[in-house]
Amino acid sequence: MPLVARPGLDRIQPYQPGQKPIGGGGPGVKLSANESALGPSPKAMAAYADAGGVIERYPDANAVRIRQALADRYGLKVENILMGIGSDELLSALVRTYAGAGDEVLYPTATFPMYRIYALSTGADIVQAPDTDYRADVDALLAAVTERTKVVIVANPNNPTGTYLTSDEMERLRAGLRDDILLIIDAAYAEYVSKADYDAGIALVNATDNTVMTRTFSKVHGMASLRIGWCYAHSDIVSLVGRIRSPFNVSSAGQAAGIAALEDKTHEDAVIAHTAKWHSIASQRLTGLGLEITGTEGNFVCVGFPDEEGKRAKDADAFLRKSDIITRSMAGFGLPKHLRVTIGTDKEMETCLDAIEEFVRAW
Repeated sequence: MPLVARPGLDRIQPYQPGQKPIGGGGPGVKLSANESALGPSPKAMAAYADAGGVIERYPDANAVRIRQALADRYGLKVENILMGIGSDELLSALVRTYAGAGDEVLYPTATFPMYRIYALSTGADIVQAPDTDYRADVDALLAAVTERTKVVIVANPNNPTGTYLTSDEMERLRAGLRDDILLIIDAAYAEYVSKADYDAGIALVNATDNTVMTRTFSKVHGMASLRIGWCYAHSDIVSLVGRIRSPFNVSSAGQAAGIAALEDKTHEDAVIAHTAKWHSIASQRLTGLGLEITGTEGNFVCVGFPDEEGKRAKDADAFLRKSDIITRSMAGFGLPKHLRVTIGTDKEMETCLDAIEEFVRAW
């Protein structure tokens, strides 16, 4: 009998990361992966270097110090924090813990494509609820729930649209779900949101025992290559997920750098200010060209192009690539008319925006 993989795995298309410049004649600008424009805190870099003296030792499997640092920073219960290899490991483990063959995992239409992979890898079926104005629609999500629904995932704010659900809307979603449905709030871009009606998920986790918030050090803290993520959830969820995650999953150097990053609020504030400045400039310039911006939150701008020959997103992508400027096609995210532009350095943003303006002016 031949070796047979579990059903559903053949439906998975591998995740395609943001591409890099190929070293052509242009400036070589990578704005495709939502990486930090200013990089990590110098204090985090120093802590990372210092940790190099003990790389022969396994890291603290319980990540006690960094969990305590997170608890102190955000006013959390340390026993409700679990660390992961990026938030990706935790998202995958959460879906595997609460969904399997015959179950359904529900999430909005235009969002992070890894949710599909997490669900299909467990044997569960995926259900996507239509968005409204590029936002997750609470009513549509609730209408899509069936007796087989076991997990609902909402990125808040959403990647790639930059839209968000208010704390009231998220509470309404949780209240409308059965108690046996896990609600996962993927808050990877939470630090960039300053709106008074937004909550990353902490309040909802504190108020319920069937909600989890995931976070990452890859975005505002600029440590994407170290793969450090965390989640905040009821202790029962933490206990179960903790049993199936990888042992020693966060390196000693990563833990040290993460602690230092949390302590360097000055650098974090500078990253947020730089992002807000260029988000505003980019939005004004692009809408001034007649292009569409889908949302206001995150370290990226999602840009919509006309559905006309020579003016489409794929045409803009090809034009930018001639100058080795790499943005992200949103076709794989369910938005074929859009490109996502990560907020880069001052020079990178000026170069990219000038190039998009040149493309549009040529119409």
